[in-house]
Amino acid sequence: MDNDFSKPQRESAFGIIIMGAHTMLKIGKASFFLFIIAFVKMPNTSFIYLIMGILVITLISFVFSYLWYLKFTFFLDKEKQEFVVNKGIFNRDQVIIQLDKIQQVNINQNILQKIIGVYGLKIDTAGAHGEEVSIKAIDETAAYNLQAHLLNRKAVDGLQPEAIHKNDLTEETPFLRISGFTLFKVGLTSNYGQSLALLAAFFYTVIYEGRQLLDAFKINRDEIQNTVTGMLTIVTVFILIACLLIVLLIINLVRTFYKYFELQISQHKDALLLSSGLIAKKNTLISPNKVQITKYSQNYFQKKMNMLNMSLRQAHFGQSKKGHEMQGNTLEIPGCNPIERDELLKMILAKAPLKGKIFVPDWRFLNLPIFFKLILPVSIFLILAFNIPEVKPFIGIAIAYFVVGVLMIYISYRRHRISVSQDFIIKTSGIWDISNEIVVPNKIQAITTFQYPWHKGVDVGHLTLHTAAGQIHFKYGNYTEIKQLVNYWLYQVEHKNENWM
Repeated sequence: MDNDFSKPQRESAFGIIIMGAHTMLKIGKASFFLFIIAFVKMPNTSFIYLIMGILVITLISFVFSYLWYLKFTFFLDKEKQEFVVNKGIFNRDQVIIQLDKIQQVNINQNILQKIIGVYGLKIDTAGAHGEEVSIKAIDETAAYNLQAHLLNRKAVDGLQPEAIHKNDLTEETPFLRISGFTLFKVGLTSNYGQSLALLAAFFYTVIYEGRQLLDAFKINRDEIQNTVTGMLTIVTVFILIACLLIVLLIINLVRTFYKYFELQISQHKDALLLSSGLIAKKNTLISPNKVQITKYSQNYFQKKMNMLNMSLRQAHFGQSKKGHEMQGNTLEIPGCNPIERDELLKMILAKAPLKGKIFVPDWRFLNLPIFFKLILPVSIFLILAFNIPEVKPFIGIAIAYFVVGVLMIYISYRRHRISVSQDFIIKTSGIWDISNEIVVPNKIQAITTFQYPWHKGVDVGHLTLHTAAGQIHFKYGNYTEIKQLVNYWLYQVEHKNENWM
């Protein structure tokens, strides 16, 4: 591929195979159980039509991919400092991305791309509609060359850019490497919620599709249900719970190794290069000044193991195509030790942040959560329990829920803090995972303060810091102190006159 990106050019021709295979995979995943049902119920004489239908879908997928390949072009506009992409088969679209709006450029390589010998390149932006450009097939040299051009803005001088290779970006020794043993500890101590959601989605799919298979094979559901009910004793329930926990840990470990295997971070001039992935390798080049909020979190077990998880949150804007607010691009860095955390913070923030004056919430922080989350639902449950005999045996569970809930809300109250120094704002929160969100004043785009009418007499209010990567909330603080902080931050933003990106 020609590396003079000032001229419109296409992807590698291998992109036809990549896109065709991707389309077939989506169709296959969506209709897998339908094909099984059709195979079971369809007469043998009609099976040939099923095969022919699959072949037709395959042919259409690759024809569509070929037409997309012909119409997809991209180039760098040197004068306007823009990256321009033309795409679309029937409806032609032109995506124009200003170079200074590009947040990160990811270079990926899945199994098929690795076999063929090409790379995928994705551009994440802070555009008005969260536009995102993905190039499915590009050779290695062109991929890393284009990545450096887009973030370092090298292709604006009208000269033929010098060739940049993967080795040129990784020639410096990485200052952070996450070992396999560290990833093993990360998988055991974090991300339970995501793994549980994945497991629940899997079981839902199996149960939903399994019912259709039972109908296809004409199996009596009642017989299976009676058999399963008869097997469920107290012992088997505990065994199932234990198996579920083991499966949950295995899923967590597999996800962690798949995503973060051989994670390393190195500095390349004014950018950070993150590389990770077990099968699908991913290389991300990010500018530190694009990071809006830097966060690190740690739970009890991770503290004993002397490690923590970090995340770098970048800007998000506008709405997605579904109309929901978009989430900012977040880079996760699991398994850091405190020394590595401080080194990374120095690279992102220019220096390690120190906590300043600490502001704590009023005890009224406890009132509404305890009432709406505990007292109200438990009271309704007790009313039902004393009137419905079948519910009465579960009163003990309701009491345990109330006690645990009070404890968790109290811990949340004790952890809810905001620290303010001349250069940094650090918000601390959490119950199990204690997180610290760090933002510098010039990243603040707006500040909102709020006070309930019944809190005016006790001088209690709320504070929200709006950034391009999300909001930071401080609840039930001293309202007079909050207004003083707002005036101080507004003075800092106006006085320093620094860009937020």
